[in-house]
Amino acid sequence: MVFFRNMVLIAAVAGGLAGLCMTVAQEFTTVPLILQAETFEGQSGAPAHSHAHGDAAEVSGHSHGDGTAGVEEEGWAPADGFERTFFTLLANIVTGVGFALLLVAVSELFGGIADWRQGVFWGLAGFAIFTLAPGLGLPPELPAMPAAELGARQLWWVGTVVSTAIALGLMFYSRSVYAVAGAVVLLLLPHLIGAPQPVSHESPIPEGLHHSFVVAAVLTTLVFWVLLGGLAGLFRERFLRAA
Repeated sequence: MVFFRNMVLIAAVAGGLAGLCMTVAQEFTTVPLILQAETFEGQSGAPAHSHAHGDAAEVSGHSHGDGTAGVEEEGWAPADGFERTFFTLLANIVTGVGFALLLVAVSELFGGIADWRQGVFWGLAGFAIFTLAPGLGLPPELPAMPAAELGARQLWWVGTVVSTAIALGLMFYSRSVYAVAGAVVLLLLPHLIGAPQPVSHESPIPEGLHHSFVVAAVLTTLVFWVLLGGLAGLFRERFLRAA
C-alpha cells in the first residue's frame, strides 16, 4: 500500500510540474499563433470554433475538436485573459498527472525508472508514442482548419498509439529477429492505412502560420515529455532512497 501511494504521489508531483511548465511554454509559443489563427475564423466558410489557448490536446500532438464543416453548437468557453489561461493550466495539469500515472505504471512493469536519466528516455518514448507517430498523419490543427470526421480521427489516433507502443516494447525488450520485424510492421501499419482526411484541404489559414504552429506544438510537447519522464525518475529515486 505504501509503495502504491508513493507511485501515485510521484505521478501527481511530476505530472503537475510538467503541466505547469507546459502552460508557461505555450504562452510564449502556441498561444500567439492560436490568437492569430482565430482572426481567420469565419472566412471562406470556415466553421467557428471555441479554442482554449494552448489546448491540452497538444500534449498528444493533435487537437480532437470537431473541425468538420457545417453547423456547430456553441458551448460555454472561458473568457480571454486570466480565465482562459487558468483553465488551460488546469487541463494541462490534469493531463500531465494522467500521463504520469500511465508512465509510472508501465515503467514499473519493466523494473521501474532508476533515475532521472532513464526517466528522460521513458519520456522520449512517450513523446514518440503519443505525439510523433500520430502527428505524422494528424498534425496539430489551428482554428478554421478543415478536419475529417471526429470519430474516425480518434479511432486512427488510438490505433496508432497502441501500435507504436507495442512496437517500441518489442524493439527494446525482445532480442528475437521476428519480434523486431513485427515491430517494424506495427510502426508502419497505421501510416500505410492512412489517417482520415477532410473532404477539402482549403483553409483561410496561411501555410506558414500552420507550419509554425506544428513546430511550436511539437517542441512544447517534447519539452513536456522530457520533463515528465525526468521528474518521474528523479522523484522515484528519492522516494526509494528515503524508504
